[in-house]
Amino acid sequence: MKILLSNKFYYRRGGDCIYMLNLEQLLKEHGHEVAVFAMDYPENLDTPWKKYFPSNMNKLMALTRPFGSQEVKRKFGRLLDDFNPDVVHINNVHTQLSPVIAELARKRCIRVVWTLHDYKLLCPRYDCLRDGKEICEKCFGGDKTPCKIYRCMKGSRLASEVGYREAVMWNRERLEACTDLFICPSGFMAEKMAQGGFRKEKLKVLCNFIDTKKCRKDNYDKEDYYCYVGRLSHEKGVTTLIEAAARLPYRLKVIGGGPLLEQLKIKNEQLKGNVEFLGFRQWDDIKNIVGKARFTVIPSEWYENNPLSVIEAQCLGTPVLGARIGGIPELIDEGRNGMTFESGNTNDLTEKIKTMFDVKFDYKGIADVAMKHYNAENYYKEIMKIYE
Repeated sequence: MKILLSNKFYYRRGGDCIYMLNLEQLLKEHGHEVAVFAMDYPENLDTPWKKYFPSNMNKLMALTRPFGSQEVKRKFGRLLDDFNPDVVHINNVHTQLSPVIAELARKRCIRVVWTLHDYKLLCPRYDCLRDGKEICEKCFGGDKTPCKIYRCMKGSRLASEVGYREAVMWNRERLEACTDLFICPSGFMAEKMAQGGFRKEKLKVLCNFIDTKKCRKDNYDKEDYYCYVGRLSHEKGVTTLIEAAARLPYRLKVIGGGPLLEQLKIKNEQLKGNVEFLGFRQWDDIKNIVGKARFTVIPSEWYENNPLSVIEAQCLGTPVLGARIGGIPELIDEGRNGMTFESGNTNDLTEKIKTMFDVKFDYKGIADVAMKHYNAENYYKEIMKIYE
């Protein structure tokens, strides 16, 4: 089978990129021909398909590219001509590429499937956060005017106007018309899509997968600390975690960077907390640190979809303490591979951290179950059913 994968970036930038790169590798291992379509970006991995990539965006393009530029249409059309795919599998394409590529494929009667990594099809901002802080679903009903009223795009009137017009142009009816199936990595995502009017028969829940081979370990011994892995930004709930950690004697290791890094360091010093900020780390370090942690914390305060950090931790035999928000609770079997707490509630988080240190988990058992559930071969069987 010939499959064309598309995402705005083609390097390990975020969960959407990692998913597509892993899927590309998986499909090739099973003998399929795979092409990729992304924006030409300095950090992209090298690929023979880059000659089809539309140019990197400048500020002026940000006002026009979301609506389907001539360059994107021309280069994607040429790729369709030369590769002639059986399936076009879309990921995050808004703004830099736009859903016009789904329409171009559909006009040629090519099957189009779309994996949803965020809520862009429902919310112009993509994360359902007003001012980047407050959960908001005002645009779910179809009227995208709140995007302009609250200046949801970077607090800018111009950017919000563009976001509004983009959402109006690529409305539910138009997106459904050019997409055969939307893959929702969590049941929560599928529920929100249905709430936004998308037809349930076009929604398929299929949890993400990872390369479980990279998680294999010789032992599951733990040390006396817990950890957080991810971006240091408001929606991730890290401020709540730092406040809870300051009330407790346990060591917390924080892996990752982001806009709140310096602010969180200062807060930890002020509270005399026991937090070690480790910055960005490569996988080998993450595997070692997370693998030896008593548990990891996912304190998110936005609608997380299907966070790979939960899946990776469990595959390493490390239980997860996760916020009850978005798709996180679907990944946690209370008392077996972790626990949950009320999102944004510092008191509840503090008490659950204590409990997690007291509970005896079967670490190898957690890894065995997770490795079986999230392995690539299981995903391959399901994705082929969708493609075919």
